[in-house]
Amino acid sequence: QVVRGNFTRPFLRIGYHKITEIPGGARNISIQEAKKSRNYLALLTKAGMSIINGNWLIDRPGMLTAVGTQLTYLRPNEIRARSGESITAPGPLSEDLHLYLIYQQPGASVYYEYTVPVQNTHSGPEPASPSSVPSLKSAECFPELLEAGGDVHVRGKGQAQELGKLFSVSILCKIKTATANHPSYTWTRSRHAECSSTCGTGRRHILWECVEKDSQATVSADLCDPSLEPTNTEDCNIQPCPAYWDLGEWSECSRRCGPGTQHRQVICRQVTHVNTNGTELSLTVAPELCGVSGRPATASRCQLKICSQWEVRSEWSLCSVPCGVGQQRREVVCVSNQGDVENDQECNVNLRPESLQNCDMGACARSWFTSLWSQRCSAECGQGNRTRAAICLTNHVTDLPLDSCEGDRPAEVTPCDSGPCRNRLEWYTGPWGQCSAECGNGTQTRSVACISNNRGRMEVVDGLRCSSRPRPAAVQLCTSKPCGVQWYVTEWSACSRSCNGGYRVREVRCLSDGAAPSDRCDPGLTPEGKEECNKQPCLVETDSGCRDQYYNCLVVVQAQLCIYPYYTNICCASCSRAQKTHPRSAQ
Repeated sequence: QVVRGNFTRPFLRIGYHKITEIPGGARNISIQEAKKSRNYLALLTKAGMSIINGNWLIDRPGMLTAVGTQLTYLRPNEIRARSGESITAPGPLSEDLHLYLIYQQPGASVYYEYTVPVQNTHSGPEPASPSSVPSLKSAECFPELLEAGGDVHVRGKGQAQELGKLFSVSILCKIKTATANHPSYTWTRSRHAECSSTCGTGRRHILWECVEKDSQATVSADLCDPSLEPTNTEDCNIQPCPAYWDLGEWSECSRRCGPGTQHRQVICRQVTHVNTNGTELSLTVAPELCGVSGRPATASRCQLKICSQWEVRSEWSLCSVPCGVGQQRREVVCVSNQGDVENDQECNVNLRPESLQNCDMGACARSWFTSLWSQRCSAECGQGNRTRAAICLTNHVTDLPLDSCEGDRPAEVTPCDSGPCRNRLEWYTGPWGQCSAECGNGTQTRSVACISNNRGRMEVVDGLRCSSRPRPAAVQLCTSKPCGVQWYVTEWSACSRSCNGGYRVREVRCLSDGAAPSDRCDPGLTPEGKEECNKQPCLVETDSGCRDQYYNCLVVVQAQLCIYPYYTNICCASCSRAQKTHPRSAQ
């Protein structure tokens, strides 16, 4: 016999709440939380011993063996998991189990289901004799066995006595109920919600309930097949809605001031569908459906304000020059219709009166003006020159020089004589020579001599006589054409050996004009970076009484340890050869 039920409570106090009792011998036990929550399922024995999540201790999900069966406890912890906790067991149970809910979050809902054998086959005390079993009529299926708030189910009354009589009576009650009527159940439409629209095909929700076919009495929804429950929404008010004018917003006025126009969009629309959330789907239809004669206006006249106007507030000023062409000004402002001065942008710039104009005061007389002659002659002795500047200006103050003055331009250079030159000393410099580098940076030189000038007679004298005067530079930097990339080398290193052939090295690099590394040099012209040296043979002077006493004296010599007396003694021959080896004289 299948026993199932639902435990649903919107609100409870926080803590343990008993859901039901599962009798010993039950099989195919399935307990499932309807949705994921912060609540927990708990199983305890009749004696109060914790099987799962008892004594305010939350166990880890997994499998455990207890009360004669293997129980599987699952608690999904995935973020996207929707289902709640579950406990399953194949059974049979060796004793009664009490199912609890540890309440922590509103909306608790737990479904449970298990099977009990129609005949008592489990080992234990013999069932009561038929004479000791209360009659079904007097027992009336023991209402105290029904779970308050849940669906009707049969359970053992473990707190009062062993399974015994009550278990037998519950089975007989089920048999009587199942065999008496054999009722069948079906879904029937109970009522529906209001349509989402009065026209244009709306949607509405339908409520279905489970009823017994014969009596049409409403029963629990668990008795009907959930897979056969009809759809819960349907179309309604499918007649088309009347077309209407959809009016857009007015555009901005075409002018910031003065008379202008503004426009809006007018479209004929018709609602075709309304969703349950109230959103409408509409289509643009022909204007005739809305009535062309009553079409709203698409244009309208507008005026934001009266335009401001330009106002001349002064007469023309005097001409800026007493003669020639100058300028004169007057005050022009933008004034609102209330007489307030506003920014020029508020008035029409194209209509602005002139506030600046040219004025001609007639031809001006023009004259040559000269500066004073320079006080010093250009030569310290002998013949030289003095200079002055000459410009053409009008006869009144002006900022700019003019052309075409009357008369000839005054002289700006005049000769002068500083007296005869006697024993005058000065440095004489020759022309700069050629740059030392064909490309890139180099130097160039010139001759510098001390000259004595005695009445035009030049004579080279000792440079110390011109020491009172600053000596001109004889060397300066020069730059020829760019060299581009080229090979650069360092000086050769010392030879690695003084005889018997060694080698020396130098560094070779390809550099550009800016001394930056480059890879554009010609590989075929790469200079050598290593060469042999001191190829002449060595002459070794040895002492016959000196010999090595250490097996690895070569390392001592290479490490330059022969300067220490200890190593000189134990590596006498090797250290002597290293110190006395010298190149043989070339033949």
